[in-house]
Amino acid sequence: MSDTKTLDAPAAPPAQIAHSMTRALRHPNYRLFFGGQLISLVGTFLTQTATLWFVYRLTNSYRLMGTIAFLGQLPVFVLTPIAGVFADRVNRRRFLVWTQSLSMLQSFGLAALAFFFGRGLHPDLHIIVPGLIGLAAFQGIINAFDLPARQAFLVEMVTDRADLPNAIALNSTMVHGARVLGPAAAGIIIGLFGESLCFFLDGLSYIAVILALLAMNVVPIPPRKRGSVGAEMIEGLKYAWHFAPIRTLLIFMGLLSLTGMPAAQLLMPVFGDYLSGRHGHGSLTYGWLGTASGIGALTGAFFLAARKSVLGLGRLIAVAVGTFGFAIICFSLSRHLWLSLLIIPFAGWGMITAFASSNTIIQTLVEDDKRGRVMSFFGMAFLGMAPFGSLLAGAVAHRLTPANGDLLTGASRTLFIAGGITIAATLVYLTQLPAVRKAARPIYIQKGILPEMATGLQAADEAAGGE
Repeated sequence: MSDTKTLDAPAAPPAQIAHSMTRALRHPNYRLFFGGQLISLVGTFLTQTATLWFVYRLTNSYRLMGTIAFLGQLPVFVLTPIAGVFADRVNRRRFLVWTQSLSMLQSFGLAALAFFFGRGLHPDLHIIVPGLIGLAAFQGIINAFDLPARQAFLVEMVTDRADLPNAIALNSTMVHGARVLGPAAAGIIIGLFGESLCFFLDGLSYIAVILALLAMNVVPIPPRKRGSVGAEMIEGLKYAWHFAPIRTLLIFMGLLSLTGMPAAQLLMPVFGDYLSGRHGHGSLTYGWLGTASGIGALTGAFFLAARKSVLGLGRLIAVAVGTFGFAIICFSLSRHLWLSLLIIPFAGWGMITAFASSNTIIQTLVEDDKRGRVMSFFGMAFLGMAPFGSLLAGAVAHRLTPANGDLLTGASRTLFIAGGITIAATLVYLTQLPAVRKAARPIYIQKGILPEMATGLQAADEAAGGE
């Protein structure tokens, strides 16, 4: 098509654009999931924001913040490959009802811990710290099994594969729509009532997604022939490692989760405390920073939902990660709240665009009988590396904090280094992009994602057969 025709082509009407962005919602089961999960995710971000602030308020310790995050997220790294095997074996809908129910109990446990032992001027750290570690580890175990099952469950809710990329993008929209609301609400609730109410409301929010799952009418994917857990895990690992697009994306996302993302999340309470400018308003400022990041992420999710094809996502990932790295470098240097609130949305945009685009490419390319296992490896890259990143960020920030105890300096230096590593990793990824495209192209043709080329190949085959 010529440039003139492209420029003269009429723009799609707003109604058509809106329908294209939400086409996955025409599937009734996905509509149920979307509504229930949106409510639950607001509660999740209440808990995430409140937990980090709770630890920071009680201890002012980088090391303890990093240690609790590490121990809470470690099960995702250790157990997710095994969980991926089970995700390819079980009835995923029933399985998710159990994981969400257990998560609800964990949130109520956090609420009880904070309410009975974390209030007042002299909280009982001998009970709170072990309790936080235990409950965080329990949630980590749940997440390890929930993540691959939930990712693989998409193909049961969205039966038209052409709508799968849109469903993944809408998931991101849902997550980061909640991320806009959750941190800001958490900042207000913490300031008025304390962290325990955030945890309690999160527990209640799980009821919505549990009811949605119970109301679904899905046709489960028939169970495949089972081998040993170890053999199936190794089979999935070999498949992911020897397929260049999946291998490259898993390594790249794993590095981002090790360096950039944990540092930005773990150290944010320090910036919230400093940028508030008024004693006692740190939790509110911290919440606004989380919301600003969520606005950027939500923008990225809408952008991805509006896309009609996976083509071009490989290069978009490089742009997104580079933007994330540059944004957190600039954020680390800012000492003004208004400027920080302008910068941090770019980091949110870059993070969600990179991870959602990678998820879309992998979900598009992976073979159905290995989907649960491959998505478990994506979970390891996305969440499983985060505990090591949290531990590393906490240790580096502690090391780089001056002798006068200036926590902001240690946090700023750590975030600056993390951004530099992220940008360097992006440059390496760009050198691998041609090989990724070459390996992915035959599968795109086979699945009709490149219809023009597929038609041409079919015509060539027919001509060759007629000779």
